[in-house]
Amino acid sequence: MSEQLYNLAFVFPGQGSQSVGMLNDLAGHYPEVRRIFERASDTLDKDLWALVANGPEQELNQTQNTQPAMLAAGVAVWEVWCKHSKVRPAWMAGHSLGEYTALVCSEALSFEDGIRLVATRGRLMQEAVPAGMGAMAAILGLEDHQVVKLCTDVAENEVVAAVNFNSPGQVVIAGHTAAVERAIAAAKEAGAKRSVLLPVSVPSHCLLMKPAADKLNEYLQECAIDMPQMTLIHNVDVTPHSASEVIRNALKEQLYKPVRWSDTIKFMYEQGVTRFVECGPGKILAGLNKRIAKNAEHIAIYDPETLNKLLEQLNG
Repeated sequence: MSEQLYNLAFVFPGQGSQSVGMLNDLAGHYPEVRRIFERASDTLDKDLWALVANGPEQELNQTQNTQPAMLAAGVAVWEVWCKHSKVRPAWMAGHSLGEYTALVCSEALSFEDGIRLVATRGRLMQEAVPAGMGAMAAILGLEDHQVVKLCTDVAENEVVAAVNFNSPGQVVIAGHTAAVERAIAAAKEAGAKRSVLLPVSVPSHCLLMKPAADKLNEYLQECAIDMPQMTLIHNVDVTPHSASEVIRNALKEQLYKPVRWSDTIKFMYEQGVTRFVECGPGKILAGLNKRIAKNAEHIAIYDPETLNKLLEQLNG
C-alpha cells in the first residue's frame, strides 16, 4: 500500500534538460529505465534509447525527438521510484513538455498516448514557424513586469512576448527573430544582467504557436484523459483540473501561452509543500525552484546516488 505525502511534490523538466548519455548510470542499475525506453521506441518505431545513449546531439536536440526522449526519461525515473518506494507525492507539475510527463505519471494519460502526443507536438511546433523566423532569449536580472512591458514596446507589429516565468529575475521571451533581438537590446538598456538568444529553433509558448496548438487539439481529442491521481498544477492557469476536456484545453493553450512556473511552485509551497523533487535528467528545475520557495527543500533525482539519498530520507 502506498503512502501519499501532502508536503511532497514531484516536478518534471522539459526541453533543455536533455543530454547525450542521460540516465546511463541509472539504467545500469535499474532495468525499468531501459524497459520504458523500449516501450517508447516500439510506439514511435524508432530506437529512442540508442539516440539518447549515443546521439548525435544535433538529432537528440530536434524538438520532435527531444520531447518523447524527455517524457520517457521522466517516466523512467518515476517508475524506478515507484518500484523502490511506497511514498507518493500528493502534488505534481511539469515545466512545459514536463506537464505531459506529469500527466502520465499521475495516471491521467497512458504512456503510449503521451509519447505519441509529444512527438506530434514537437513536429507541429517545428512546422509552425520556418527555420530562422522565430527565436527565444533568456532575460536575467529584470522584474517580470519590466520584461512584459519592453516586449510590448518593441513589438512593432511583430510577435514578441514573455513566455517562461521561470524564477524571480529569470524570464524567457519568444517571438519573431527580429523582435526578440530588439527586446534583447531593450533589456540591456533597462539594466538586465544578461540577455542572450537561446539555441532553439522553435519560439515556444507565444502566439506563433497558435496554429500548432489548433492542430494539436485534434490529436488531444483522440486520447483518453482521466482525472490525475495526484493534484496536478497546470502551467497555463496554475490550477488543478479533473475534467478531461478542461485538461485538453489547458494543454492546447499551454502551447501558445506563458509557462507560469514561479507561480506554480509558489502555489504548491503555499499549500504546504516543503519538499520538491525534480524527477528526470538533470537539476535545472531544482535550481529554479530554490529561488522561488527558498525555505523548502529541493532535490533532483537522476542517478543512483541521488535516488538512494532520497530513498533513505523518505523510506526511513
